[in-house]
Amino acid sequence: MGFYIKVEPNVKIYVEDINPEGKRTILFIHGWPANHRMFEYQFNQLPKQGYRCIGIDSRGFGNSDKPWRGYDYDTSSDDIRCVVKALDLQDFTLGGHSTGGAIAVRYMSRHKGYGVSKLALFAAAAPSLIQRPYFPHGQKKEDIIKIIQGTNNDRPEMLREFGDTFFFQHVSQAFSDWFFQMGLQAAGWSTAAVSAAWLDEELFSDLEKIHVPTLILHGIHDKVCLFPLAIAQNEGIRNSKLVPFKYSGHGLFYDERDKFNKELTQFIKE
Repeated sequence: MGFYIKVEPNVKIYVEDINPEGKRTILFIHGWPANHRMFEYQFNQLPKQGYRCIGIDSRGFGNSDKPWRGYDYDTSSDDIRCVVKALDLQDFTLGGHSTGGAIAVRYMSRHKGYGVSKLALFAAAAPSLIQRPYFPHGQKKEDIIKIIQGTNNDRPEMLREFGDTFFFQHVSQAFSDWFFQMGLQAAGWSTAAVSAAWLDEELFSDLEKIHVPTLILHGIHDKVCLFPLAIAQNEGIRNSKLVPFKYSGHGLFYDERDKFNKELTQFIKE
């Protein structure tokens, strides 16, 4: 069932709660520029195994409100805190993909992991999406600036090009179109603002504050969040386990969906 949760006086976040009677809860945070529907191939399967799957659309994306401001990691993690409080979630697994993974990390440090018993990072944009003088592993700053410029000049073309780098396995034209439409559902200003946040946001000190068992799933062919990011996460988070996906790019939740679902559920059961 889908509904809205108010996170600010004029901002509501869309939430999809699948199998609310499930014994174990997973809260999924999607990556840029998609929405909760990117986890369709998890939502189709995991509830059959007794899981409650909650997908949210980050502000500015999917069915959520699209305010002009609030696209930094702090505000995004505060939005998650509002959802956790409204649904009274306890002892749940927090899972985040790409920028959603970065926001999950910030939630763990900023809100002391409130309610979270386990953390799962999928191709997460942490500790930094871009290269820095002390971190040579990310994207080049100028490539992110190109994405921002592309968003402001021809967003459909930027989304199409980005989608072409997303998956390692072959996807059908119909699937590619479906994924493209997800990106179009966001507001242009939200799409640009989150891209701009990548230039400023870093999570090196946040990683040290994570105290729950953490699963890191990352495709070795990822062209967006390069694989060395996963190694840095594994080194920075105590009690973390890294599982490389040999046949996946950035979209490992689809590239190797059976393995993805199996690794995630095994981790939750441990």
